[in-house]
Amino acid sequence: MFEPPLLVFGGGFGVIDMALLSVIRRWHFREHLSIREISRRTGLSRNTVRKYLRSGDVEPKFKVPERPSKLDAFADRLSAWLKTEANKPRKQKRTLKQLHADLVGLGYDGSYNRVAAFARDWRVARQRELQTSGRGTFVPLAFEPGEAFQFDWSEDWAIIGNERTKLQVAHTKLSYSRAFVVRAYLLQTHEMLFDAHNHAFRVFGGVPRRGIYDNMKTAIDKVGRGKERDVNARFLAMASHYLFEPAFCNPASGWEKGQVEKNVQDARHRLWQPIPRFASLDALNEWLEARCKELWRQTSHGRMHGTVADIWAEEAQALMPASRPFDGFVEYTKRVSPTCLVHLERNRYSVPASFANCPVSVRVYPEKIVVAAEGQLICEHRRIIDRSHDGPGQTVYDWRHYLAVVQRKPGALRNGAPFIELPDAFKTLQQQLLRKPGGDREMVDILALVLQHDEHAVLSAVELALEAGVATKMHVLNLLHRLIDGKPFVPPTVNAPQALTLTNEPKADVERYDALRETAGARHAS
Repeated sequence: MFEPPLLVFGGGFGVIDMALLSVIRRWHFREHLSIREISRRTGLSRNTVRKYLRSGDVEPKFKVPERPSKLDAFADRLSAWLKTEANKPRKQKRTLKQLHADLVGLGYDGSYNRVAAFARDWRVARQRELQTSGRGTFVPLAFEPGEAFQFDWSEDWAIIGNERTKLQVAHTKLSYSRAFVVRAYLLQTHEMLFDAHNHAFRVFGGVPRRGIYDNMKTAIDKVGRGKERDVNARFLAMASHYLFEPAFCNPASGWEKGQVEKNVQDARHRLWQPIPRFASLDALNEWLEARCKELWRQTSHGRMHGTVADIWAEEAQALMPASRPFDGFVEYTKRVSPTCLVHLERNRYSVPASFANCPVSVRVYPEKIVVAAEGQLICEHRRIIDRSHDGPGQTVYDWRHYLAVVQRKPGALRNGAPFIELPDAFKTLQQQLLRKPGGDREMVDILALVLQHDEHAVLSAVELALEAGVATKMHVLNLLHRLIDGKPFVPPTVNAPQALTLTNEPKADVERYDALRETAGARHAS
C-alpha cells in the first residue's frame, strides 16, 4: 500500500502556512485521517493540528506580537485630545501636526507618522462604536411633482460697481424637477428671505406643498429637542400666505436637504467662477435668473428622461398658483428725533416735521424703508446698506419734510443741510432772492407751493420766471396759475380795425400835472 511521504514546512513549531492548512483540512474532512496520522505526516504536534481543525478557519491567522511604542505613555492624553477635537467646529479643530507638536512639548520624541497612525485607529474604533461608516450611510429620497422645495443660503463674491462685494446668496430648488433659482443679497435677514421666496415662486410659476429648511436664524428663534422648533412669527406669516408647510432638518444634518446642498456646490462653478462683474446688484440678479433658466435647458435631469426644463414643465402643472407677493417687511418702532430723523442700521432717514419727537413704525424692505404713523404711510426712502463700521453712517434727507420748520424759521433755509440737494432751478432762484431783504421768506413761500400743487408744475413756473428775468414770488404764482389753468404766458396780439386807428396819437406829457400843483389855492381831489 502506498504511503504519502512526510511533509516538512518551515516556520517553526506551531506555525503553518496556507498550503499546509489546506492539506490538513483535506486529509481530515475528506480522507478521514486521524489527528495522530496527520501529526505523523506533517511533523506538527497533535495539539496544533487539533487547534486549526477546531477553529474552522480556512486561512491561518498570526497574532502580531505587541511591541512597546514611545507613544504608549501619551496614549491616554492623545485620546482625550482627539475626543475633544471631534466635538469642535471644523474650522476650530487642531490638525494632527499641531497635536504632534503639543506632544513634543510634553516630552514625546517619536515620529509624526506614529501619531497619525494612532489617530486613524482611534477614529476607526470610534466609528465602530457609533455604528457608522466613514462617510455615513443615507437613504435615497424620492418626491412627487409639486410636493416640496428646498432652501439654503451660501456666501459668494461678485464685483459690484468696481468693488469686490461679499454676497449672501439664496438657493431655492424644486425637489421633483430639480429646477433652481439663485438670487443674491447684501445681508441674510428676514426681509431678504421673504423677497427670495417671492421671486422663486414667481419664476417657478407656483408654490409646492412643503418647504424643507435647515435651522437658519431667519426662520427659527429657538431649536428644541427632537423636532421641536420655535418658528419666527413673520416666517410663519409668509408660510401661511403661500399655503405651504415648513419642515426643518435635524441639527447638523445637511443630507436631509441634499439637493439644494449640492446646488450650492454646483453654483460656485457654474455662476461664481470666474467672479461676475456688474454695475449694480439688480443687474446681477437679472443675469442670475436668466442664467438659471438657461441651465435648466442644458442640464439633464439624471433620474428621468429629458432636461430639468422638461421635467419642470411637467411639475409646474402640480404647483399651486401663487397669489400676490407676500408683503415681506420687518417692522421696528422708532422715535423721531427733534431734527426729524429716525435711526436705522447706523443710518438716518428724514420724516415729516409734524411727527418730530413722536413714535413711528419703520418697515424695512430689501431695497427701501417705509415709515408709517397714525394708520397711514407718511414717507419712503431708498434703503442704504453699508456693512462697513468705520464711518459714522449716512443721512438721507427729503427737503419737503422740513418745509413746515422753515416756514416758522425762514433763516434756516440759508445753511439747512436738507436743502443742499434742491433742484437746480430752485437753487438758482434762491441765490437771487437771498440777495435782497426778505428774500428768504419769499423763497420759503415758493418752496411751500409744492405742498398744495404738483412739484413739476411749480418747478416749471420757476424755470419760466428765471428765463423771463423776473425772479419774484408774485410772478412765479402768476405763471403757476397759468400753467394749472392752461392759459398762455404771452397775451395775444390785438389787431385793431382800420377805423379805430388814431391819426394823431396822443403824446405822454406829465408836465401838465405839475402845472396843476403850482396853481395857488387849488383844491385837489383826495
